[in-house]
Amino acid sequence: MSNEKHSIIIGLTGQTGAGKSTVSSIFVKNGFSLIDADRISREIVLPGMPCLEELFDFFGSAIRNPDNTLNRKALAELVFTDQRKLESLNSICHPFITEEILARISHFIAEGHSLILLDAPTLFESQASDFCDLIISVVARPDLRCSRIMKRDNLTETEARNRMDAQLSEEFFIGHSDYVIRNNEDCEQLYALAEEVADKIKVYYHTIEG
Repeated sequence: MSNEKHSIIIGLTGQTGAGKSTVSSIFVKNGFSLIDADRISREIVLPGMPCLEELFDFFGSAIRNPDNTLNRKALAELVFTDQRKLESLNSICHPFITEEILARISHFIAEGHSLILLDAPTLFESQASDFCDLIISVVARPDLRCSRIMKRDNLTETEARNRMDAQLSEEFFIGHSDYVIRNNEDCEQLYALAEEVADKIKVYYHTIEG
């Protein structure tokens, strides 16, 4: 029998304001190695990066700050009220994000990491779900999500709901996931649910390693 250690990729996604970041932190505490696609998405638009230059070329000076950094608020105002502009943003950014995700997956596998968590808000839209062996989605009631987004990002209710409406439906997340975590109660319950799923995935991993 081979002693080679295998890796599995677990995609973590879900609705904005549902509590995905908290779930991600719980999985890391349970020994999962993290690839944070949201952090990657910020890194690829740093000054001088090719992705940022493509965004400037497409969206124009409205999203460029005087110091040549990205004006995130201006970009959000453009794309979260216009589906076609959002699709254009994704078509520019997703290839850069995907390239970096694949590089980090390869790095973790080469280092012998067994449980690799890919935390990606646009897991399905970017087709990064294709890289995953299992997928977890975090969902919550719309009213709870809206209030959390308003508080977290200092947005108006209209701005928060525009961001919610730009995402895939709850039914889509549920129908395309192996595990669904519903965050409609308090933090204590969310921790319990997340740890339960983490334990199930560990059992699954040890089963296939057999």
